[in-house]
Amino acid sequence: MKKYTYLLLLFSFIHTKTQACDICGCFMGITPYDNQSSVGVLHRYRSFNGYKSLNQKKHFFPRGGGIFTGGPNNEPGGSHSHNGNPTDFEVYRVTELRGKYFIHQRVELNAFVPYVQNTTQYNQNRTTLAGIGDINIFAGLHLLRQIEVAGVQQRLIVGGGIKLPTGHYYRANGEGIRYPLLYQTGTGSVDYFGYVNYIAGYKKFGLSLNSSYKINGENYYHESIANSSAHFANLFYRYHLNDNWNINPSVQFFYEYTKGEKFKGELTGEHKMNNALLGPGFDIYYKNAGINLAFQLPVFQEDIGHPASSGRLMLGFSYNFNQTKYLIKSN
Repeated sequence: MKKYTYLLLLFSFIHTKTQACDICGCFMGITPYDNQSSVGVLHRYRSFNGYKSLNQKKHFFPRGGGIFTGGPNNEPGGSHSHNGNPTDFEVYRVTELRGKYFIHQRVELNAFVPYVQNTTQYNQNRTTLAGIGDINIFAGLHLLRQIEVAGVQQRLIVGGGIKLPTGHYYRANGEGIRYPLLYQTGTGSVDYFGYVNYIAGYKKFGLSLNSSYKINGENYYHESIANSSAHFANLFYRYHLNDNWNINPSVQFFYEYTKGEKFKGELTGEHKMNNALLGPGFDIYYKNAGINLAFQLPVFQEDIGHPASSGRLMLGFSYNFNQTKYLIKSN
């Protein structure tokens, strides 16, 4: 009876919705420990600068927008220029503590606790807001788990979860004026997301495909972000150096879409996202530990009148357990 209670709770949880490409650890590919419980840290860096309509050059690391921290608030930077040297920018950094636990060979539970640093600079004013972000909790069900059949490996995972409003979303400046929603470290809303992840490997090559959809709620101020979708593709090569070392170089593609900010259910026309990015990845595994690197640059982006996407960078570390026992045993 206890077993069926666990499964009932799991399936009711999976029926919620989620965005997964940035929160699902599964999309990294078929790895030596892709079906094991793990803990890890992932740092994501994303920058926007340069106005596409003005043909301005983009800088992946704008001045005052470092990879791990931003410059001091209100540092003069100049308004956005028309001579190809933009100074307006937005930089978003997230450092996540991640945990994954398999309660069954086919059922994983995940929790991500983010620390967020958002730096924005407009019209000679720079602002950095930092703090705990919105915690994500979700589950994944491995519908297909084909470990090795004639050199082919396959895995099909469906999952879903919830984003909790644990981050600050009402910070204000010295004059008591609240900062815009996207500057805040949290959204103040309860959001739901769902994803589908298919991974296939043949001999030394592999392909991971991930599609997700996120339903965003409304916060106390009647603000929200329009529902969003994201799609991820990862073509990788598995190089087995020896019993301790494995190296996986890859090419990764990412596409995201949302209609942007909403107020009282109506679109404001701000921060629409319609971007595609492409770039290399590199995963290194030594025994139970792994290091994951990925760097992507835009190959398509819609001009929405805001600083354009200049790319994203991800750096992660994980430790994987040799799990042999589960709360729910297979029949």
